[in-house]
Amino acid sequence: MKLRKTLLAATVASLPLLMCGQAMAAPQLMGSPVAAARIDDGNVVDALVAARAGAAGQSVVARLKASLGKRGLDSDHGYALEAFHPGVRGSSVSRLAHTYKGVRVFQSESVVVTNEIGKVVSESVSERRAGLGLGTASAKSLARAANFNTRPSLSQADAISRVTSAIGPFSGEAAKANAELIVYPIVSQVRVASAVNKTDAQLNALDLVDQVTGYELAYLVKTRLIVAGNRPVFHDTIISANDGRVLKQWSALHTVVGTGYSQYNGTVPISTTLSGSTYSMKDTTRGTGGTYGGMAITNANHGTTAGSIYTNSTNTWGDGQQYIAGGSTTNANGQTAAVNALWGLMNTYDMLKNTLGWQSLDGNNTATYIAAHVNTAYDNAYYDDSCRCMYIGDGSSFNSLGSIDVIGHEMGHGVTAATSNLTYSGESGGLNESSSDINGEMVEAYARNGGTGTVIPAGNDWMMGKEISKTGTPLRWMYKPSKDGSSPNAWSSTIKNLDVHYSSGPNNRMFYFLSQGSNSTSSSEYYSSYLTQAPLAMTGIGNDKAYRIWFKAATTKFTASTNYADARSKVLAAAQELYGVGSKEAIAVQRAYAAINVGTDVAESGGTGGGVSISSNPASVTVAAGATASFAVSASGGTAPYKYQWLRNGAAISGATASSYSLTAQTADNGAAFSARVTDSAATPTTATSAAATLTVSSAGGSTERVTNGSFESSTTGWAGTTGVIGAYSGQTAYDGTRFAWLGGNGTTATETLTQAVVIPSAATAATLSFALHIDTAETGTTAYDKLVVTVKNSSGTVLGTLATYSNVNKATGYQIRTFSLLPYKGQTVTLSFAMTEDSSLQTSFVVDKVSVITQ
Repeated sequence: MKLRKTLLAATVASLPLLMCGQAMAAPQLMGSPVAAARIDDGNVVDALVAARAGAAGQSVVARLKASLGKRGLDSDHGYALEAFHPGVRGSSVSRLAHTYKGVRVFQSESVVVTNEIGKVVSESVSERRAGLGLGTASAKSLARAANFNTRPSLSQADAISRVTSAIGPFSGEAAKANAELIVYPIVSQVRVASAVNKTDAQLNALDLVDQVTGYELAYLVKTRLIVAGNRPVFHDTIISANDGRVLKQWSALHTVVGTGYSQYNGTVPISTTLSGSTYSMKDTTRGTGGTYGGMAITNANHGTTAGSIYTNSTNTWGDGQQYIAGGSTTNANGQTAAVNALWGLMNTYDMLKNTLGWQSLDGNNTATYIAAHVNTAYDNAYYDDSCRCMYIGDGSSFNSLGSIDVIGHEMGHGVTAATSNLTYSGESGGLNESSSDINGEMVEAYARNGGTGTVIPAGNDWMMGKEISKTGTPLRWMYKPSKDGSSPNAWSSTIKNLDVHYSSGPNNRMFYFLSQGSNSTSSSEYYSSYLTQAPLAMTGIGNDKAYRIWFKAATTKFTASTNYADARSKVLAAAQELYGVGSKEAIAVQRAYAAINVGTDVAESGGTGGGVSISSNPASVTVAAGATASFAVSASGGTAPYKYQWLRNGAAISGATASSYSLTAQTADNGAAFSARVTDSAATPTTATSAAATLTVSSAGGSTERVTNGSFESSTTGWAGTTGVIGAYSGQTAYDGTRFAWLGGNGTTATETLTQAVVIPSAATAATLSFALHIDTAETGTTAYDKLVVTVKNSSGTVLGTLATYSNVNKATGYQIRTFSLLPYKGQTVTLSFAMTEDSSLQTSFVVDKVSVITQ
């Protein structure tokens, strides 16, 4: 968060800085993350990350390394595991830097989500390495980088010296400055073909794409220094490893149960620890390890280090008043800043854990702390990821900087540092700041409603830092950023040149619209001229859903280089994964981003613009096995003609694209739900989905089901082989019920088999095997790399017949029903076999459900 320049003029001294073509930015209110650690191509670089990742993290590295050839990359390329943390529903998230000859390629990375059995659910990639090496992915325009030299002419010590000497006298240890050798991609923004003739003012964020035009060997120098006046100066600097030129530089300072009397929150319950007769501000129920073994508040006592944990002879703390300058930091008045800090930190932890299952800042429940009373009359607060901690000043032009939203903001930087680590410069830096603003507002909403529960309610004021202002003027207005005089309301091609505390504005507004909606009156502060579809006032989805979508995108899809256009794509993907393609939540994401000139607007289904609607829903039917079941839907409104897509249990049925749908019913179809999705032909299409109709299949003519537990709802009962593939795993959905058999999906060499013996009576006149099969893959092209072979075997394992062979080439959306006659095997007990083989890289998933053998 940034103080307004008019407030800083009298309090901020000018500091000599290493420049990169622009003047120094004023110190920021609310601070920044610092560093990440790595496991480089399987070699341990950080023991803590390695311990957390374990075999699962190493497996992800191995899978990606094995896929280099298929990605068009040579053996000089590699991966380094930089972070590993839990996801939702037992999933895990691995963040891997791309390397070349063992050197990290700056902002080139992969984010891989695996489920509880280690199968890949999703992969998000920021690709900036294609011009390096001799692989087929190398761009012709970057041929000069084919044999890129990774031996620096400048040493790490020289690089650090050049940066720190330009800052001037500083205190502290050399450990506060470090240099990492990197391959630095030279990136330019270019227009897509459709935007070549647009003026700059007409550009939308989706009209520009990043293009790598070259590479330079460089050092990323991180300096965390205290200069004259005890002011922190945190910078990240990209300096050429060949001649010491400064390629880029940016500020890395991310600014801004006892009883406690809080300055901003009244009388609040706070968690403390009693040892003997002394109480301390240490909460061991929230977080483990870290510096103090639990969440803690320390007293910097006007210094620049953390100091010691607050203690008291009673469990009543603070007086609820602004700190009196020059007074004691340990009496009741001095304790108030600590109460503010602990209450804010408790609510940040509880909001993340209770609503999202995310523990502490890093997802691994590592304890954090806040140091109160940092410096003297310090008009700032900042986060430092080297200690996973926050420092809070007492304020001079401001009140104490420990309001609930300011603390939530700073701790939001900790979440970002542990996940996407968005580069604190340009558009990614604006998104970094915005993510913290969003976190601060959601913590405020949670705390204002009692700080309990599993959902995030309404209740925040959408104004960042209003409480710390002595005039009541907030630092930022989420709903209309331009009210601060410097932040834009919408994206433009020049936004990357703004200070990150201003370039955050449009995304803040996006999130407000996503949660609360907009206003159609042009004079309203909640109006956007970019919303042109019906209704002009877009509909919000509330704090809880909006934050779940944002958090999923930010922690499992964003990379360090994510910009506004990329953020829209990934936030939309998160909404679709959580709530469905075409859902009101996904539509709201598109509209909220359109409202800030990122993408085009879309109409809301059922809006005043007369979109398509369902006029007649399909009816439920009951038929005998072997008979034809038919469903029909009709629609009205919108723009004809309509496009239809029939769904079975929510999954698209291949080829079912007419207004009616028929199938030959099998016993296995009993209970299936059929619905239709109808889309009109408007320039901006609208979509409506019918209610579901249920198919009931009655047993007739002596039909008998021969398969035990064909839908896997009784777990592994009746099945043999690799039965661990049976379950209700994240990343796939069942054809019906909740369980299925997920063969493949490993992304590495694997063999998995499921078998079951069935009896085909000698008197059978019909014997039909049917099963639902879904295939998705990361493979490309027409070569069959991964296969599923369905066979019939005798009791000794001899193959009697191969019914079908499926591969990655057969991928399809949704489930497909496969049927085969087993009548040639009547009079025998045969074994059905589903055998999957997967090669060394790029997953293919064969998901099997609703296995049935009906004999008559």
